[in-house]
Amino acid sequence: MPVRLYNTLTQKIEDFVPLTPGKVKLYVCGITVYDLAHAGHGRTYTTFDVLVRFLRARGFEVSHCQNVTDVDDKIVNRAKERGEDPLALSKRMGELADAHLEAIGCAKPTVMPRVSTTIDGIVDITEKLIRNGHAYVAETPQGNDVYFAVRDFPGYGKLSRRNLDDLRAGASERLAEGATDIKKDPLDFALWKAAGPDAFGFDSPWGKGRPGWHIECSAMAFAELGEQMDIHGGGMDLVFPHHENEIAQSEACSGKEFARYWMHGGFLEIDSEKMAKSLGNFVTIKDVLDKNDPEGYRYFVLGTHYRGPLSFDVEKHPDGRVTFPGLDEAERRMDYLYATRDALVSLAGDAEPSEPNILQGQAQIVAEAKEKVLEALDRDLNTPVALSVLAELGKAGNEIVMQAPKMRKDPAKNEAIKKLAASAVRALDAACAPLGLMQAKSDAYWARTRERRLRLRGLDASAIDAKVAERGEARKAKDFAKADAIRKELGEVGVEIFDAADTSSWKIAL
Repeated sequence: MPVRLYNTLTQKIEDFVPLTPGKVKLYVCGITVYDLAHAGHGRTYTTFDVLVRFLRARGFEVSHCQNVTDVDDKIVNRAKERGEDPLALSKRMGELADAHLEAIGCAKPTVMPRVSTTIDGIVDITEKLIRNGHAYVAETPQGNDVYFAVRDFPGYGKLSRRNLDDLRAGASERLAEGATDIKKDPLDFALWKAAGPDAFGFDSPWGKGRPGWHIECSAMAFAELGEQMDIHGGGMDLVFPHHENEIAQSEACSGKEFARYWMHGGFLEIDSEKMAKSLGNFVTIKDVLDKNDPEGYRYFVLGTHYRGPLSFDVEKHPDGRVTFPGLDEAERRMDYLYATRDALVSLAGDAEPSEPNILQGQAQIVAEAKEKVLEALDRDLNTPVALSVLAELGKAGNEIVMQAPKMRKDPAKNEAIKKLAASAVRALDAACAPLGLMQAKSDAYWARTRERRLRLRGLDASAIDAKVAERGEARKAKDFAKADAIRKELGEVGVEIFDAADTSSWKIAL
């Protein structure tokens, strides 16, 4: 089955056919690094991380370019508020964004160009657009701006399906509010903006200034991937005007189709409203990591198809705690997968994976899991279906573990089920890999989730250990009333106790 992807340009799901067989050039619009990366960023970059992992699993060689917008008016304004150099601010915030994206499982892109080191390329493209009549210089009190002449590009609006006359009317209404316009047409957008002699900026043929937002991405894409690429991606909010303007300036410059496929991720909604700073419902990746495991967040994101809206609910408790119920449930599912893998590893011992003639239903699920995940991703990255495959595999794995005691008396069956358990471990790892899940060692996962859950509930592990030991002594003394009272006491603060023959273990509930 071919890889099929939804193309915003055609508004259809299409077979994916790269420009060069076996090779994929992907450009993803990166973060404007003036603040912490938010949960919506996390969703977008998780989507494209899965795309890259999946395409590589299907045998493609992927060049993944994701830019860093480290020059922007928002950065300049924030740096001025803080008395900080703009590039120092953007470097610091960029490093934090990288760390937070890495924490939620996003692999580092092949290359991450920065606007500040691409100024020469931006100037070159702008000069070419002026020479071929697609751009013009306009004088301002601060110096010279350069604008792209939208009406001189016949294909403008083809991505967003917007009508130029409707756009013109809206732009005229906005300009009528007393603004003095220096552009030939209200729709024209800036390629270069004068900054004035004392403001932050870069030297150019038109004087000191800063590049427009849209031209930055075209220049970085040209520099790293060439004038044409296979896939251009980003959030749905970038379709217009950013990606529409990228197409116009890039194709006006090169005369070639800029990108063959355009992919856009849906919005993340906080309590059914689009997340936005202006609404006061801004949740950063750091906020998420303070309260939930990064793999729980990733599982949560993948539970909704990337093009649909994702509802991110916030619950405020009487004791003052704030939780994210959807993330809590996703983290429970990650607990289940890690616990399943641990049980299978324990059962398998040193057995080698194979396909023994035993438990045929479970064995078939194990054998088919990896390819079923890839087949789900073949269909426009259908991650919810891929997760359902993991759920089915987890169930089969636990059934294998439950059946094992019945086979211990038969040496052949006992060895066969161990080999099947080893195959299930391998299948779980392989099925999770394209999704970027279960990338931690089991001990590391349980240690980090326990530490965070203890911290959130204000509990101390040594105190819990002491209570569990006290309960163990009560059980030995057959003082079951005391043992039950301790279990209830711990349960009221979110501690779950699990009894084995002579020992007990505990974990913090979500």
